[in-house]
Amino acid sequence: MRYSCSVLAALITVAACVAASAQGRTYQLGSAPGEEEIKARDIAISPDGKELPPGSGTAKEGAAIFAQKCAACHGANGNGGGVTRGIVPLGNAKPVKIAFSLVPYATTVWDFINRAMPQSKPGSLTADEVYAATAYVLYRNDIIKETDVLDAKCLPMVKMPNRDNFIPTQPGWKPGEKRPFGYYP
Repeated sequence: MRYSCSVLAALITVAACVAASAQGRTYQLGSAPGEEEIKARDIAISPDGKELPPGSGTAKEGAAIFAQKCAACHGANGNGGGVTRGIVPLGNAKPVKIAFSLVPYATTVWDFINRAMPQSKPGSLTADEVYAATAYVLYRNDIIKETDVLDAKCLPMVKMPNRDNFIPTQPGWKPGEKRPFGYYP
């Protein structure tokens, strides 16, 4: 019996040591991220575009990039029919002035293309390629001219068709004011 108690005590001690070592900083959980780590993860582009990188592109340049890197999924003319099914075709993604349009800012288009395209290798486009592809999408949707140059300065100024209608307002409400309780459009 005494031998069993000694073995049991030893097992409990070993188990406690293993549990204690598993709680060490092996994975650095709970440590504060450094400035570089925060910068590397903070990639969202706001409507004012202050996070946009240097670069530029036109719809004409974007057409060539689209043909090379996008047409396999979106179809040669951007109307679907590509190799991959289930991808929203460019022609059906046209932001229009209807209540359910989900693209109030041109920077949202840039951000999506930058993060998610091409589907086979997301995030692989250069900043210039993303500006050009964004210009091409906006041009194909009659939002900008084919010769317009998009860059960090002018992209946030592109007015999307549904920007002003994205959040319905109530009579008497002014931008910047808190909405009255109970008013949910």
